[in-house]
Amino acid sequence: MINLLKRIFSMGGIFLSGFILSGCVTVLQPPTLQNEEDKRISKELAEESWTQVLMQSVDSKGRVAFKKVSKNPVRLHRMISYVAQTSPEKNPERFVNLEDKLAYYLNSYNALAMYGVISYGFPSDFSSFTDRAKFFAFTDFTVGGKEISLYDYENKVIRPLGDPRIHFALNCMVKACPRLPQAPFRAEDLDNTLDALAREFVNHSRHVQVVESDQKVRLSEIFSFYEEDFVNPKTASSLIEYINRYRNSPIDETFEVEFIPYDWTVNYQ
Repeated sequence: MINLLKRIFSMGGIFLSGFILSGCVTVLQPPTLQNEEDKRISKELAEESWTQVLMQSVDSKGRVAFKKVSKNPVRLHRMISYVAQTSPEKNPERFVNLEDKLAYYLNSYNALAMYGVISYGFPSDFSSFTDRAKFFAFTDFTVGGKEISLYDYENKVIRPLGDPRIHFALNCMVKACPRLPQAPFRAEDLDNTLDALAREFVNHSRHVQVVESDQKVRLSEIFSFYEEDFVNPKTASSLIEYINRYRNSPIDETFEVEFIPYDWTVNYQ
């Protein structure tokens, strides 16, 4: 049972200790908006802005036109400013049920990851331990007035909600991630949306590859990173059992499981 940070750190060894002790944490401040109306972003304006970013800058394969966003960043900046000002923890009265919270978390995580890639000057990949650790664990963003890394946001805030389908919706902007949708997550149809993304993920050959001749199945490393979310008394007894809930063609549960190496290349158009 390993999670993403263990995977990120698995190749870092002793270097990790020096990295932590050196206090090398970068804080990406939310953007400064010039328009007075933008300085207190409403939920409606944030959702409209994020919708426009996704529609105009994400293609049908989930690839992102990061440089296009950077040339006209006001819509993304509105979303990031809203996230910095508002959260379910800071403003519980605005998030009345679990779906409201989860839609906010998924949208905000994806927007922050996009903002991070642009803020770091369009890196080509996160294939090295140092780059992954710096971006995911040692870069803090502002969420509801508090600073938090993408790693802590996912693992201390989002995962504890107990829905494994988040792993088919959270996007860290690299090729092995699930497809970034061209529309934001909305509370009113979130359950159906997550089911659809789960089906899409496990039926795509990039993430699940069945090798009948060898009686094995190769799975995205997401299933290794977060195995405890998919396999536990509340969900399923094995990864294959969980995956078969969403597969068009069920996999033989006796097949051997292997994992597809994660592609950390940034998912540019």
